[in-house]
Amino acid sequence: MTDLLALPESGLADHLAAHVAGFRGPLTATKFKGGQSNPTYLIEAASGRYVLRRKPPGVLLASAHAIEREFRVLGALHGSAVPVAAPLYLCEDPHVIGSAFYLMSHVPGTAQFDPSLPRHTPAQRAQAYSRVLEVLVALARLDVAALGLADYGRPGNYFARQVTRWSEQYRASETDRIEAMEQLIGALPAALPPDDGRIALVHGDFRIDNLLWGADGELLAVVDWELSTLGHPLADLGYFCMALRLPRNPVLPGLAGVDRAALGIPAEDAVVDDFAEATGLDPRPHWNVHLAFHFFRLAAIAQGVMKRALQGNASSEQALAAGRMTRTIAELGAAAMDAGPA
Repeated sequence: MTDLLALPESGLADHLAAHVAGFRGPLTATKFKGGQSNPTYLIEAASGRYVLRRKPPGVLLASAHAIEREFRVLGALHGSAVPVAAPLYLCEDPHVIGSAFYLMSHVPGTAQFDPSLPRHTPAQRAQAYSRVLEVLVALARLDVAALGLADYGRPGNYFARQVTRWSEQYRASETDRIEAMEQLIGALPAALPPDDGRIALVHGDFRIDNLLWGADGELLAVVDWELSTLGHPLADLGYFCMALRLPRNPVLPGLAGVDRAALGIPAEDAVVDDFAEATGLDPRPHWNVHLAFHFFRLAAIAQGVMKRALQGNASSEQALAAGRMTRTIAELGAAAMDAGPA
């Protein structure tokens, strides 16, 4: 059986040697585990280590898997207060490996897939979450015009536009009726806070597993910018806190039911308070709606993963399990909406 995600190593090495300064083959490509959307590979070549991200093969939803946008935002952020890998080369020709891809520098860091950080001490966990908050604040403060990203997305009405977009994406990949999603699709448009005109670069999937850490606890890079766009500076904070509310599970692990204080992990209220103090932005009057919105959005993303898994072109072996989380995530969103203001 042909592996649709395998890379043509010899041809790729020749192509990169012709287009990337200093690149020398031969190369070997090893796909990283995880990554439900754009397959990602460690490239080990005679000239060093690199990372390659590609669009998955097959028929894709319109506007999904936008690696070209990832490459652009990496170029804008490299050297800024938000740490990222250095972008090296973008190839939009699908004939080279079967889909568009880009190459970036290899960041010698470690991803932490479990937000409880089981190998850390309480002091190390507190330090890690403090650094996460610093990067969230830095993201919210970025001057998108100075970065050359003023046209990176439509300004204004971010949350309303996202509800429309992800409702459409959900319908395009829907496989079963989920009552909680119907409730969220119906209730969110009228519940969203009014737009205040603030514009920021939004990562779109700011979770603990999209951060790379050094051995000394330094946050080396924020990865996976596929869903990034111009939006509201509160968006990544809401998404990060939403992800921490997920149940304990091996696919999308959260911190539900975990004694955060014993582990040295700050309470959600403390994270929100510190962010508000550092940025002057206060999400608390509409916090339940922020959380409900992000559960809705994550459920729509998970449903897309489910659809690709059923089609056979998802990038992770855990894709089907992730897709099956759609109902649980949507129900958490509906519960957050019903809870009233936090």
